[in-house]
Formats: sequence, C-alpha cells, structure tokens
Amino acid sequence: MIKKISTEQIKVGMYIHDLNCGWMDHSFLKNSFAVRDDKTIRKIWDAGVKEVYIDTQKGADVREGQPEAEVSASLDQRMLEIAAHDQEQGADGHASLVDEIPRARHLHAEANRIIRNLMEDVRLGKQIKLEKVEPLVENVADSVFRNPNALLPMTMLKNHDSYTFEHSVSVCALMVAFSRELDLPRDVILRIAVGALLHDLGKAQIPDEILNKPGKLTDEEFTTMKGHVMHSVRLLSDMPGITSLEMEVAGQHHERFDGSGYPHHLAGEDISLYGQMAAIVDVYDAISSDRVYHKGLPPTISLKKILEWSDHHFNPILVQKFIRSVGIYPSGTLVRLNSGRLGVIIQQKEENLLEPLVRVFYNSRQNYYIQPELIDLSKSHDRVVSCEDYEKWNIDPKQWLTP
Repeated sequence: MIKKISTEQIKVGMYIHDLNCGWMDHSFLKNSFAVRDDKTIRKIWDAGVKEVYIDTQKGADVREGQPEAEVSASLDQRMLEIAAHDQEQGADGHASLVDEIPRARHLHAEANRIIRNLMEDVRLGKQIKLEKVEPLVENVADSVFRNPNALLPMTMLKNHDSYTFEHSVSVCALMVAFSRELDLPRDVILRIAVGALLHDLGKAQIPDEILNKPGKLTDEEFTTMKGHVMHSVRLLSDMPGITSLEMEVAGQHHERFDGSGYPHHLAGEDISLYGQMAAIVDVYDAISSDRVYHKGLPPTISLKKILEWSDHHFNPILVQKFIRSVGIYPSGTLVRLNSGRLGVIIQQKEENLLEPLVRVFYNSRQNYYIQPELIDLSKSHDRVVSCEDYEKWNIDPKQWLTP
C-alpha cells in the first residue's frame, strides 16, 4: 500500500515511494529509495520535507498514515470546492482566441529570444538594462489580459536544452495571470512581471556542467545551484530602475511558507506577497515541465500537488487564487471525456471552471484521429474524466497548442 506519513514517523527499513516535494527542494538522486540509516532520515528533515509517501510492500509500515487513494480523493474534493467558489467577473476586454493566438505565438518566441540573449550578456559580464525587457513585459501583460488562453498554453512547450530560458518566460506569463486574479494595479503587475522574467538570471553564473547536468545533482552541486538566487539578487541590484518588487520576486521565489526554503529561511508573512506568489508559480511550472531526468506532471495533477503542499510550503489562500487564475483544467491540458474522446482545453470559462471549451480530435477507444470539434462542456453531456499525457498517446502538443 502507498500511504502518506509525517516525516517524523520515518524509520530505518521504510521505502520512500515519493518525497512529495518539488525536485529543486532536495538533493536526493531519486524520489524513491530505501531508508537504510538515520543519516538518510536526517537528510530528509534537513530538506524541509514534512510529509512523504511510503510503499509498505517494499518496506516497513507504520500504523498511522493516510492511504494515497484517500489523499487523492480529498484533494479532488478541495479542487471542486475551489472551482465552485463564486468568481467575480472582471471588466477586462477580451480578444478572440483566433485573433490572439498569432500575436501570442510571436510574443512567446520573441520573449525566449530576449531572455536567452540577456543570460548570454550576463555570462559576458555586460550590464543588463531594463529598456531591453520593459516593452516585452508590457506586451506579455497585454496578451494575458486580452485572452490568457492564447499565451498560457504555450508555456507548456519547452525543450530540454533551453529549459532555463523558457521557464523564465513561463513564470512571467503565469505571474501576470496570477496578478490579474488578485486584481493588482497594472503598474505593480508590470514590476512583478519584470522580476519574474529575470528571477533566474543568476543561473547564467552557474557552471554549465551543473546547470545542464543530465542527472540529479550531488549535494555539493545542489548547494552551488541554490546560489543562483543570490546571484540574481546581485545582478538585479546593479540594474538602474529596479525596485523592491522585482527584488522580492527574484530573491524569495525559493522561500517556503513554513520556513524550510532558501536562501534566508523566511517564513509566513516575512515573505512578501510577491515572493509568496513567485514560489507557487516557480514550482508549478517546474514540476509540470519535462526535464532530462524528470518527467513533467500534467497541469491539473501539478495543481493538485501545489494544493497538497499548501498545507506546509505555500500560502494556502494564494494557492487557491492561483488555481483559479489558470483553471482546474488549464488551457492546453489534454483530457479524456466520458465519451472516450481526447481533446485539448481551449478556453476557460471563469464562471464555471469545470466546464471549459474543449477541442476534441481523437478516439481513445479505437485509437484514431477524428474530425476536430469544439465542445462547450456546459452544453454537453460529456465530462472530463481524466487528464492525459500527450506522449502516452503519441500526440504532438505543438499541433494543438499553437494551431
């Protein structure tokens, strides 16, 4: 049986099925392993992990604990409650998806090019100027406000060899959507978005053999990697025009609500609002992205993990707001309907997050493509029954996320 237990209950002889935290929050070579000594237990504690999943068929059991199925059912119910929460309708004007997608596609490519060049400038010792990023950030904000269903799905498209750049662009776009949900002033949103775009700038000063290592980092390498936060803070502090808002996003995106993060082990409200937001977005994008040694989770499953971790690592109120900002089934998610058809979530309906618009295109029962059809789930008997993996079905996401 797989069950969740407190890390205080771990003992030698158990088998850790899942460390139950973001991959950048620990330096273990794997998420699953046998607990062979007390040193391993102390290492789990030192990583700030509060709860883990154990496999009682591969190792020792403990009377206390919650079966994985019960945990999942509880999280599903919590997600439904978030979706059912009354949503205030914003007064923002919306562009049609057809009109916004070409702009968003061009903007996404341009943003990746700019952040790649900025990191190369850092490696060459050049000073970064805000004039290079502010117009880009304004365009990102404008696109998300016009129609977030155009740009946000593109944040799912990442290449292994350019993850660092693409992750920065994704965090920027997601932070804008998050800020929109919180109804923050536009000038604040733009400053937050700049901080998000540049939050990992310090990784340009991490040795390539560590930054692009095709495997899990050693303890020493992990310590070096964590230094990217302070590198980012230093680089931003040297940029004329940078404010405290950008600094909080970059300097606090690895802090955790329970004080287990880094570099300063801040806790609770000692972490700024923008730092708390950045921590949520950074982890969400990281765990939902494919890496050389880390298979990304489907977006909805990633949101469930973020919700689960809000019991300790994240501000639970902000996590609920973030989930609402991207939807229970984020745009771009591949889903299976009870009719057996596969489709991609095309557009959120802010008044009903459980019944988005879906473009179906595949028969999962007989394994063949069908004529694409746009379905409004609020007007159909079909319902989402599961989130699916594009790779599992040998479907190219680019064909459906950037039509």
